[in-house]
Amino acid sequence: MGHPLGAAGGGRRGGEGRPEYSGARRFIRALPPLIIVGGVVFDLATPPEYTAAPLFSAAPLVAAPFFSFLTTLLTGIAAVLASIGLHSYNGTVDEVASLTETLTVVTVSALALLINRVVRRSGERLASARVIAETAQKAVLPTPDERIGGLQCAARYEAAQADAFIGGDLFAVQDTPHGVRLVVGDVRGKGMDAVEAVAVVIGSFREVAEQERTLEGVARRLERALAREGTRRHGLDAFEGFTTAVLAEIPRGDGSGTFDGFVRVVNRGHPPPLMLYADGRLDTLEPGEAALPLGMGDLAAWPDRAEARPFPAGATLLFYTDGLSEARDARGVFYDPAARLAGRIFPGPEELLDALVDDVRLHTGGGSTDDMALLAVSRPATGQPERRRTMPVVPPGGPGHRP
Repeated sequence: MGHPLGAAGGGRRGGEGRPEYSGARRFIRALPPLIIVGGVVFDLATPPEYTAAPLFSAAPLVAAPFFSFLTTLLTGIAAVLASIGLHSYNGTVDEVASLTETLTVVTVSALALLINRVVRRSGERLASARVIAETAQKAVLPTPDERIGGLQCAARYEAAQADAFIGGDLFAVQDTPHGVRLVVGDVRGKGMDAVEAVAVVIGSFREVAEQERTLEGVARRLERALAREGTRRHGLDAFEGFTTAVLAEIPRGDGSGTFDGFVRVVNRGHPPPLMLYADGRLDTLEPGEAALPLGMGDLAAWPDRAEARPFPAGATLLFYTDGLSEARDARGVFYDPAARLAGRIFPGPEELLDALVDDVRLHTGGGSTDDMALLAVSRPATGQPERRRTMPVVPPGGPGHRP
């Protein structure tokens, strides 16, 4: 748990680079020939009534799901030749039992080739589905540029379901005539209905962020877009669909493209963003008054009010969904991003998110029950160095210790 934040490769999907993964691959590659060699040794070291046919049959079956068709074929041929060779060495090649054992190895090898073809075709379909899912994610939830206006940006989407690429969490950043505007949200529900609502919110935000003069106006337009979407839905979602969201605007100061030292925030029932300062201090941007999520405006009538908060040079804003703050460890303890990040310094938003994702995985033991969207926006300071000292998220005293 005391790993350094910002380590290379942190926060990426997959385990291909981990030593244990590479070791497992090497073991699997060596397993079919080892089984055949083990069968030969077993047959030579035991009395004639003991047979190694089960081992020779197992070798092509092990190779079938992991190797190419040619490798599986060669493994089957090697197993058959080993069986025939041993029977010839023992002088039992003409016996009925020996012929039966060899025929069994041939039959199992043929079945292994069939299994290999089925697995390969399924893998091709899965790869095609993954490409389609990745393309859909980029279309619905594009990753923001690293530089937007004068700001540094980084985003992550971590799906709770394995091999899923998009769900009900969302984020978007856009450079507009009114400054850089962004939204981070969480749509109620799962599945395709949630993805459809994400597309509605993102599409509407892209349009209204350019048109509306105020951030409050952007929130109102998103409310109306979700209301229209709700009328098209059937069943429970038509009445209970909503989206928690936080909208932010970093306005420009003058016409030179520089930004004023503050950020405006409208929070509609979403976890509050965190402000990480250059010296390691941290503030939670709690809203002054509670507000209902988007899509529930008909339950209460009060105007949205954007709250201005200081956003000094060198600071980083962290936006997240409840997949982060509700991530639990084995004891059921929620992950507390404010407590884990307070006093820590990061070179930039990319390193912050890499480290945060790694730390959440350690906290939960690698599993999570909810999707997690993260967005970090930094305002560089004048003369700020490219890299700064990196601190670990988890205090040296362990996860339960607090400085």
